[in-house]
Amino acid sequence: MPELNRSLGFWGAAGIGIGAIIGTGIFVLIGVAAGIAGPAVILSFIIAGSVALLTGLSTAELSSFIHEAGGSYIYTARAFGAFPGFVVGWMKSFDYIVGASAVSVGFAAYFFYFIGVPPTAERLIIVATLWPLILMLLNLRGVREASGANNLLVALKILALLIFIIVCLSALLISGDYSNYQPFFPRGFSGVMSGAAIIFFAFIGFNTIAVMAEEIKDPAKTVPRAILFAFAVCTLIYIGVSIVAVGVVNWELLGSSSAPLEFALKTATDNIFVLQFVAISALFATTSVIMASIMGGSRALFAMARQGVLPKFLSRVSRQSIPFFTVWLCGIIISGIVFFTGGNLEWLASLFNFGTLLTFFFTNLSLIRLRKTMPEVKRGFKVPLYPYTPVVALISCVILALYLNTNAVITAGIFLGVGVMVYYLNKKRSLSEKTP
Repeated sequence: MPELNRSLGFWGAAGIGIGAIIGTGIFVLIGVAAGIAGPAVILSFIIAGSVALLTGLSTAELSSFIHEAGGSYIYTARAFGAFPGFVVGWMKSFDYIVGASAVSVGFAAYFFYFIGVPPTAERLIIVATLWPLILMLLNLRGVREASGANNLLVALKILALLIFIIVCLSALLISGDYSNYQPFFPRGFSGVMSGAAIIFFAFIGFNTIAVMAEEIKDPAKTVPRAILFAFAVCTLIYIGVSIVAVGVVNWELLGSSSAPLEFALKTATDNIFVLQFVAISALFATTSVIMASIMGGSRALFAMARQGVLPKFLSRVSRQSIPFFTVWLCGIIISGIVFFTGGNLEWLASLFNFGTLLTFFFTNLSLIRLRKTMPEVKRGFKVPLYPYTPVVALISCVILALYLNTNAVITAGIFLGVGVMVYYLNKKRSLSEKTP
């Protein structure tokens, strides 16, 4: 059975998690969510973060004793069998691909904002289609090389967001004008929940660490710590950004901008160096998310192929210990989705979030199941307040899913149906090969 090399330590793993989390969600979708929830988007961030944290805790425990590549796919397969595991793995791979497509659109928007060229629809699509293919080639060089580039991008974008918070907070305090926070609930509580359903996208990514557990040193300790560290860093930054962003600029104007953080920052300062640094950091941020998504998506497909629920050739690895077929597949499909959907961000985010909420639901269900069927296994981390934590997580996932875009949910359902067909066709082919 092909295996992957353990070459990542704590900082490499945490960097991949942070790189996968901080991206289009905060740099672009904060505008979409603010346009839905108004200033109460601050609460949208807190609600979405709380739902994600509950599953983050379950993932941390599961990853502390299951160290194979695949994350939620492996957990569900261990708990409920091959077919439920496939459903989760298929939707998780779908999430990585759709999420990276949305992030590519965000990259293109900030790219044209940075170079000062009007971002026409045609230009956005061209850049957003080509960029994932370039990053796909970098992923093929090796996980250590990709991780090193990712860590540099992570450091730059964290610095940029801290600068954003400091500059905008200073402008707010100096002006003493807090009128943009009123009315706080222009669309009511349903607006807050709809905003949370969209901004939930911003918190996804920590599970990429679990998906890559097979390439992390001492995974029983390193993976749970890296997951919780990455989540804590990103959540604190997100709440700070949302508070100051809706304070310095009207929520309706923020919602209409394709580069909302840059738009808000221009209201707070005219310092060209600060503005350009944040703009270029947005490019770094979105780039690191696409890289992490290609890593995670390719490993999820690799894990399923290695287990035999997808064609075996997808489990082949290169001399650099990279699942090259699945890396190629992810990069090409990401670009194809951008091209054929025209880069509709709200639609792509809802589509992504449906699949993620489904996989989060099964992750928590798997924890409950494996606590009963594998009680003797030594765990490097245990979920606090069990069983209440995973049960509340299950309920939260269902509630948040009710506020997603209906058309996106239907599309995700169609993709799931295609996955079921792929599963049974591959199973039938495997049985025919075994039959003399």
